Amino acid sequence: MNATMTSVSSTSSKRVLDPIDRISEVLFGLIMVLTFTGSLSVAEAGREDVRTMLIGALGCNLAWGVIDGLLYLMAGWAERGRALATLRAVRDAKDATRAQPAIADAIPPLLAAILEPGEFATMYDRLKALPDPPASAPLRKDDILGAIGVFLLVFLSTFPVVIPFIVMGDAVRALRISNGIAIVMLFLCGFAYGRIVGRHQWLAGILMVVLGAVLSAATMALGG
Repeated sequence: MNATMTSVSSTSSKRVLDPIDRISEVLFGLIMVLTFTGSLSVAEAGREDVRTMLIGALGCNLAWGVIDGLLYLMAGWAERGRALATLRAVRDAKDATRAQPAIADAIPPLLAAILEPGEFATMYDRLKALPDPPASAPLRKDDILGAIGVFLLVFLSTFPVVIPFIVMGDAVRALRISNGIAIVMLFLCGFAYGRIVGRHQWLAGILMVVLGAVLSAATMALGG
């Protein structure tokens, strides 16, 4: 049973370490905080306005960090539940031919397209030989740690952008430095993304800055 649960839940533990997921969460946190800093009118802003903006930015990312963490938890749980259901469907099939569609749905389409019936039969035999699967897929430590990681990525990505407003009394100067920090962080997200997907890293970084600015502006324009 332990071996079965390990195989069913392995996708969840790997997904915690997915660099694309990490970049996406940081990008989301940055866009959220930029909607607050970008809406601040520095020409008229007083300390109370800055304080309201800070509370709003931190509170918004705190809430969305919790929501994103819970959604991550639900997605991981559902994914392992589907894997367990697929395993049961394969094991309940009368023969390898009837099990083939369930196996094909559980693997990447490219691999499913090139596998021969005999290879599906081998998979079927090996899955049938596994110990009996558990009745359900319970939450695991990896799921909880992943959810906490998602929360921290969204929430902590707020702080570099708002720190200038906390430590500086000049709102105009603080906004300029804050925007500079946001641009650097957006560029680094794009640079890392370009490296992962095999694209031009500097171009990906520049495009990410543009994308972040456009998405932030659109969010503000729509009342977000």
